[in-house]
Amino acid sequence: MRKDLTEDEVQATLGDLDAATSLPPSTIAALRLADQLTAAQPAVDAALYADLRRHFDEAQILALGAALAVASGWQRFIEAFGIRPDGWTEASAVPWVTGSSPR
Repeated sequence: MRKDLTEDEVQATLGDLDAATSLPPSTIAALRLADQLTAAQPAVDAALYADLRRHFDEAQILALGAALAVASGWQRFIEAFGIRPDGWTEASAVPWVTGSSPR
């Protein structure tokens, strides 16, 4: 993704990607890959792979997939251990659990 996204573009990444007309097609393809790689049962079907190949070469797909895997794994790790950024206190609730109480 590029810097300086508008609020509408950020919101489009969180919603229905079929309706995300303000985003470049390559960004939508990358977001679809992110969705698949972070799903409970990750799978890249032929249609997604073909879409990725329209926008990226093999090396770019590999780099994108590796970056997504590292980011996703890191997120799972910090969630599992309840790690909070330095600016938070023990009394801070974890942001990924709505209505969570401090640990």
